[in-house]
Amino acid sequence: MTATNTYPVTTTGPIAWLQRAESWLDARGRGAWIAATVAAFIFVWPVGLALLAYMVFAGKFARGARTSAPRSVNVMASSGNQAFDAYKADTLRRLQEEQDEFTAFLGRLREAKDKAEFDQFMADRSQTKDSEPSDKTA
Repeated sequence: MTATNTYPVTTTGPIAWLQRAESWLDARGRGAWIAATVAAFIFVWPVGLALLAYMVFAGKFARGARTSAPRSVNVMASSGNQAFDAYKADTLRRLQEEQDEFTAFLGRLREAKDKAEFDQFMADRSQTKDSEPSDKTA
């Protein structure tokens, strides 16, 4: 006799009802899960919270998003038109240069802001030290 990793099928009781409800909602998609969760929150909020937790931990959002998401497109793939591919390559190169320049500009801007804040801190600190009376006793 070989061991199998199947769970016993419950045909009666609350577990069977929950399994049928899950199958029914799965057959109707992510929208049905969301509608059921919203309705549960409206009528019995603890049930809505439990349903939301189940959806998150069971991956109901991820599974629905993965099946309905459009396929990714490789922007570097050739279109077959040499003129367009050259234009696209030039445009992507130019955009990358602009992004690099903008990132460098933001770095210089942060540096200047940090330096101004530090200079202000040092000026305030020196004013505080100058305005404090000295308690030197001779």
